[in-house]
Amino acid sequence: MDKAMDFEQGPIRPPSEAGSLLIRVTRNCPWNRCAFCGTYKGKKFSRRSLDEIKRDIDTVKAISDRIKEISWHVGDEGNLTRRVLTEIVEDPSLPYSYHSVAFWMANGSNTVFLQDANSIMLSTASLVSILNHIREKFPEVQRVTSYARGITLQGKSVAEYVQLKEAGLSRLHVGMESGSDRILKMIQKGTRSDQLIEGAKRAVEAGISLCLYIMPGIGGIDLSEENAIESARVINAINPDFVRLRSLYVRKRTPLAEMVEQGTFTSPDEDTMVREIRTLIEHLDGISTTVVSDHVLNLLEELEGKLPQDKPRLLAMIDEYLNLPEDDRLLFQLGRRGGAIRSLSELSLPPVRKRLEQAQRQIEKEVPGAMPAYIQAIKKRFV
Repeated sequence: MDKAMDFEQGPIRPPSEAGSLLIRVTRNCPWNRCAFCGTYKGKKFSRRSLDEIKRDIDTVKAISDRIKEISWHVGDEGNLTRRVLTEIVEDPSLPYSYHSVAFWMANGSNTVFLQDANSIMLSTASLVSILNHIREKFPEVQRVTSYARGITLQGKSVAEYVQLKEAGLSRLHVGMESGSDRILKMIQKGTRSDQLIEGAKRAVEAGISLCLYIMPGIGGIDLSEENAIESARVINAINPDFVRLRSLYVRKRTPLAEMVEQGTFTSPDEDTMVREIRTLIEHLDGISTTVVSDHVLNLLEELEGKLPQDKPRLLAMIDEYLNLPEDDRLLFQLGRRGGAIRSLSELSLPPVRKRLEQAQRQIEKEVPGAMPAYIQAIKKRFV
């Protein structure tokens, strides 16, 4: 295996960046104190040098050129066909980085994501240098994105964001979680809503697309309504291109899990989180944001639309679920979490409903009243 043809990649990226090339700019998270997150716990943050980063970009270029050579060798004229992908995957002498680059090329080789948790914290000059190098090696790239923390956004001026935009930075993914300062303090987010608003508005003014991630349920039962209303307030002030829902799941070995054990935090159930999402959407006003529910932990995956025109449809979809009898809501949860259905309409299909009812009877036969616990156990497979 040729280790010289390998490059470093971090552990995560947004679901919407599944087809993007991952370039690791920083390692881990500089804050690393959020109560709900266990991704980087026990890991030290560090900045990678410009030389390291550019060397990785050069390596990707060399790998992509080699993949094209393989394509010519098998008679596919430089195209990334199924035969070429099979050739790469089945060759034990090639490092896994070949798989990553081939997958990126198969997805059009036009998007790049800068890892890890907060790469925008680098100096503007360093980021511009990285972006320019990406553009030099891959002129076909159309979108470059990165994670950013709310307080980090505030650290750059509009003029700096304009520089980044002109160098190729297209979008910033921001884990807002909540717009409530009380909740942000409780979950140790390390930022305030006014800091997020100020920094985010600068990026938006410079023409950079902004994607905010909201976490229904992160206020617990006690602050569920506050989480929705205050989050809507912040979103309305920023008017981001996207708001993506990331329903709460309390992960083991996190400070939030300890709060649950101590009885200081109570997680909302599925229906409470759906009602919270309804309150959030109801209070979104005067913006042109697209709401997206593109995560496996969200119960209503089909909840997607652009405001203001799709707001009535989104609320009607939520009401359709909430107005179901309790047994049908549980049945839908079972089907959704078990992967049998993805939309509310599928619940009314006779063959689907019959299978779900059979599964429900079997679960209740083994342990009466066990459905909610069983559904919660299924969710563990996805985290």
